[in-house]
Amino acid sequence: MKKIIVPVSIALSIFAAGALARDVHDWQDLHKVHMKLQQSIHDMERAQAANHYDMGGHAAKAIELMRQAEQELGQAVEARKADHH
Repeated sequence: MKKIIVPVSIALSIFAAGALARDVHDWQDLHKVHMKLQQSIHDMERAQAANHYDMGGHAAKAIELMRQAEQELGQAVEARKADHH
């Protein structure tokens, strides 16, 4: 069980710190955060598969929520790009 908890907490902490550590000036900054979120989803899926269990559905739920956030962030990037053209 600890095998997946540590990678999940580290991935989410790194993502949150990176996303909040600097000011967002334009859509390119949002795009970078979007790409980091996509990588975090990929890392979560790899950790889940490597551990061969789902921790009572919590890992799958976290991935689902991250995918929803990724979609919203992608739409935010597109909206921001449209505002500046």
